[in-house]
Order: sequence, then structure tokens, then C-alpha cells
Amino acid sequence: MPYKEREIEKMYYTIGEVAKQFDVSTSLIRFWEKEFDILKPKKNRKGDRFFTQKDLDHLKIIYHLVKERGYTLKGAKQKLKENKQDVIDHVQMVDSLKRVRQFLVDLKQQLD
Repeated sequence: MPYKEREIEKMYYTIGEVAKQFDVSTSLIRFWEKEFDILKPKKNRKGDRFFTQKDLDHLKIIYHLVKERGYTLKGAKQKLKENKQDVIDHVQMVDSLKRVRQFLVDLKQQLD
């Protein structure tokens, strides 16, 4: 059985890394930080932002509502206030389905 290395998870991500991961600009990340109170990255004395995995999860929720579902900022805030857990569950389900799809695509490529 081949050895599979574990992916190393970082504790903190810079705003540039986060922006690249979501394919958005750093200014949009800063803007969302001001608009959504669930997003609270750590800052050093210089003011550099450092995002934790929890912050990335919150960004994923915001990204899903605003970019993928087409909510306005006001609508996204209201949706999070009304039923945050429902939104989290939906985002997790979409991520799970994307992983299953990727697995099936990889499997198909190996069989070809």
C-alpha cells in the first residue's frame, strides 16, 4: 500500500494567499471584513492580516452567498442573521459534492 503524505495545514494565511485561494482581490477581502462581523482576522502591530481556518470557513460562506448565489451584501447579511446554520450546512454539502465529483473525474481518468 503506497504511503500518502498528509497535507500540512497552516495555522495562519496572509491576505494574499486567501485572495488567491478565492480568486478575488485583496481589497474585496478587506471590504468583506468591514461589512461582515463574522470575519475577524488577527492583525499584527503593522496591521497585516492573518486568517485562521475559521476565518477561511467564514469567507467561504460569504463567497458562496455573494459570488455563487448572487446575494447582495445586505441580503447575505440578512441570510446569515436569519439562519446561519442552514447556510453553513448548504456550503458544506456543496463542498462535499464537489469533492465527490472530483473523485469520480479522477477515477474516470485513471480508467481511460
